[in-house]
Amino acid sequence: MALAPVTPSLSRAELRDVIEGGADGGELVGIEVETAALDPRTGAAVPYEGPRGVRALLEHLVAERPDIEPQYDQGALVAVRLPEGGTVSLEHGGAVEYSSPPCSCVADLAEVTDRGLRRLAAAARGLGFALVPGAQYPFTAPEEVEWVPHSRTPLMRRHFERLGSPGAGGVQVMSLALSTQVSLDFTSPADLTEKLRVLAAASTPAAALFVNAPLEGGRPCGQLSRRMDYLSRCDPARTSVVPMMLREDVDVEMFIDWALNLPMIHRAAPGGGRRAAPRVPFGTLLRRGFDDGSRPQLADWRAHLSQIFSDVRLRETLELRAVDGPPFEARYTVPAFWTGLGYHPPSRAAAWELLRGVGPDAHRAALRDIACRGLEAEIAGRPVREVAAELLRLSEAGLRARVAAGAEREEAVRFLAPLHEVVTSGITFAHRTLDQLRAAPTTFPARHVARHRIR
Repeated sequence: MALAPVTPSLSRAELRDVIEGGADGGELVGIEVETAALDPRTGAAVPYEGPRGVRALLEHLVAERPDIEPQYDQGALVAVRLPEGGTVSLEHGGAVEYSSPPCSCVADLAEVTDRGLRRLAAAARGLGFALVPGAQYPFTAPEEVEWVPHSRTPLMRRHFERLGSPGAGGVQVMSLALSTQVSLDFTSPADLTEKLRVLAAASTPAAALFVNAPLEGGRPCGQLSRRMDYLSRCDPARTSVVPMMLREDVDVEMFIDWALNLPMIHRAAPGGGRRAAPRVPFGTLLRRGFDDGSRPQLADWRAHLSQIFSDVRLRETLELRAVDGPPFEARYTVPAFWTGLGYHPPSRAAAWELLRGVGPDAHRAALRDIACRGLEAEIAGRPVREVAAELLRLSEAGLRARVAAGAEREEAVRFLAPLHEVVTSGITFAHRTLDQLRAAPTTFPARHVARHRIR
């Protein structure tokens, strides 16, 4: 017998307001930097447990600063909220993530983030390990991962494993991948449409500028970005390129329709932590409720949006997730690049003209190619290097316009210098790592950590 129709527990307006509620007229920028916690001599991953583990790092922060708020998951310390804004949290495989408060410009963001990262690094150094940004744990094999006791970790692992081949890279993304992610604002529905389609389209060729994961288990993996390879095999329904985002007329209503058709992976458990959600579309949950008779609320919708891992993740902001995390010395290339491109209307318009009409299949093929060949790849028959170079030029033009308008400081333009070097030379961050490994393989782990650790 068919179930009688049920009024959804959340209205369309409520779903939309969670996303559009942040469109208050400002254009701020935020950053999330995921760092590998490594033994400085061997490059081995630091575990969660023990007096010199990543939990001890959080405990040190709590003890050192009484105004820090610890965050627990079923009794396990997994994050702290910083009094100046932002958080420090642990990823599934032990990575330490610094999330900044939103800032008015890239230069301000760099100052705030440097203070946060250097304070973290000093605490880690006192415990005997290093924090190393990048795109993947370089010396850890998948079977060597020691998991952080998040209640959602087994639920996520089970989700990817159930997908079979399409989700084969999901567990590795959870455990080994690192990234540097940037959040930008949108100020109106029309502004959202313009930014979303441009940033989604630009994410693919931009990824070639940043490839930085050529190692796995301390050995060359045969690719310039193992992270991108894993992402290409990580639940295609909710990762990588979302076809709807490439449409000329994309808007929040299209996004909501798409998200309602995705299953929720996990939800809040009554006693804290997370529990599995029914394997049905979120829209079905709105009409029928959960198995326990409860109905989805706004917290569930927000949690569901956080379980989307696309190149551009839309929540209250546009979260840009496609590119590999760069090495420490190039750490602000990511916010500088996306701010220049995303916050300058003429640059956005030119980028859209450059990439409009490139379909999702061409983007996916290009991403696979970029993971292997970086700047030598092609997108829709065009050299990626040429497209990426033009996007970089447009980004710099956008930053310079913001400097001229008083919205940015001059040093933000200088943050793009490492990307200009990559485009001019054709030598990516990944190539440099491989060259350093070949030059002296026996001492490489210690040299790599010393070169790229947060200082």
